[in-house]
Amino acid sequence: MKLALKELRRRPGRFATATVIITLIAILLMFLGSLLDGLIRSSTGAIRAQDADAIVYSSTAQASFPRSRIDVDVRAQVEGLPGVEETGGIGLVQLGARVPGNGPRDLANVALFGYQLAPNGVPEPPPAGQAYADDVLEADGVEVGMTILLGPARTPVEVIGFVSDTSFNGQGGLWTSEETWRATLIENRPDAQLADGVWQALVVRGDDDVASQIDAATSGATDSYTVTEAVNAIPGVEEQQGTFSQIIGVTIAVALVVIGLFFALLTVERLSLYGVLKALGAKSMTIFGGLMVQAVVVTLIASAVAAVLVVLLDLLIPPGSIPIFVSAGSILSSTALLLLAAAVGCSFSLRRVLKVDPASAIGTTS
Repeated sequence: MKLALKELRRRPGRFATATVIITLIAILLMFLGSLLDGLIRSSTGAIRAQDADAIVYSSTAQASFPRSRIDVDVRAQVEGLPGVEETGGIGLVQLGARVPGNGPRDLANVALFGYQLAPNGVPEPPPAGQAYADDVLEADGVEVGMTILLGPARTPVEVIGFVSDTSFNGQGGLWTSEETWRATLIENRPDAQLADGVWQALVVRGDDDVASQIDAATSGATDSYTVTEAVNAIPGVEEQQGTFSQIIGVTIAVALVVIGLFFALLTVERLSLYGVLKALGAKSMTIFGGLMVQAVVVTLIASAVAAVLVVLLDLLIPPGSIPIFVSAGSILSSTALLLLAAAVGCSFSLRRVLKVDPASAIGTTS
């Protein structure tokens, strides 16, 4: 293994091509992972922020706010459960917002939430006509103290502060009182207006297993989820994860092939050297271990360079333009996948190393 490391130090040019190619693959892999994380965050932030043990929709809603209706009687049944401590209504309307200073067709996409129980990181419901905005809306020119106009009815809402990571389906969250939400819904979606006391969904706090009790108590009128289950039930989330997982899998396969081909060619070039080493008493697994060390070192160098470039790329991308979220976890998981690909790819050379015959290999150089 010392010999393998010395070769890396003294003849780095031999590994330059593989390092560059693996670096490009690592950049692609890390960017895809960060893009997936960003898309999921921008689609699920409003649900992940809920300080709840259960989120309750109507049974036919398929975890969709606009399709769901929780009436007063159903809410009373939920509140009557022994494990329930507190419930709060929550509703959503997705609209375009006119921002002062922007063009008439340059609309900001917002998800206006009316709520009774404050999510994590969001204050208690503000006074009527006011709202807390997700900070992703700053990229659309939204500022504290600004009044934006929502939907075709141009309902005025004043932004009184910013919150973070509360977007929904790629739209910046806008958190307001029940009164403001209902008024905005009636003015812009009159066909979707709700009777007093009726909400699209309920946020429930109580025992850890309360979600499993609610649907039985309401005789199947509800469809209840834990926060994690509600996140996964958001339409499109699983499809996004599945699509990106397939793309990432293909990228890993390409990395495996590249590393395998490189070290297979390197092994062919060194057959005579391996023959000498075997004649001097080196074992096949020791030689292969040296190859594995070189593959790991090259992959780690490529991953480190790629991580720096991806972080710089994240800093250069204007906020709000691409939903990318670079995290240490994403970079480390990408590096681990590349190391796995390096180990598997390098193992393709094992058979050739095992078959090296000292006499014939040395004989080819005489």
